[in-house]
Amino acid sequence: MEAFSRSVETDGALIEWSVRGRPDAFVEVVQRHEVAVHGFLARRAGREVADDLLAEVWLRAFAARGGYDPAHADALPWLYGIARNVLREHWRASLQAAEAPAPDVVDPWDEVNARLDSDARARALTAAVRALPASVREVLLLVAWEQLTPAEAADVLGIPQGTARSRLHRARTALRLALGEEGPCRPNTHNLSTRTR
Repeated sequence: MEAFSRSVETDGALIEWSVRGRPDAFVEVVQRHEVAVHGFLARRAGREVADDLLAEVWLRAFAARGGYDPAHADALPWLYGIARNVLREHWRASLQAAEAPAPDVVDPWDEVNARLDSDARARALTAAVRALPASVREVLLLVAWEQLTPAEAADVLGIPQGTARSRLHRARTALRLALGEEGPCRPNTHNLSTRTR
């Protein structure tokens, strides 16, 4: 049996092989992305829930691999899309079980607070992110937390790339305004008097 090379084969090629009678090729895709997909789930639902949901993501990805376009070398945006759908179903089920409204997103702000300079800034940032419309917040979180490009975030969300870039711009603008930071179009005037020529 031919061994798979981590550095040579793309996710698309591995998934194609798994569809064409080599289901073990899919194991390499799982190994490449299991940490990232688990992190995606954990940041939105907590570690314990993520542990449970991760298996469902892999089962669905394996079942849906026949519809994957092998021209896409990196399967991570596709996997994030599946994980997002699994999360939505989990939240819907939790809502029905608890008969209480589920949050749009569970934000891991306790971990973020430790890295921010001040508690007040952390509260302002948290409030600003939560105040964003859900569609805008999703793009921001995919780019900021998951390190996706706006184009990859568009793939995950099933929206045009221009829409993702526009939503990301709106999110960044709203956060700058909420935090009182200088934007790219506003000059930083408080340092003009101290400049040397």
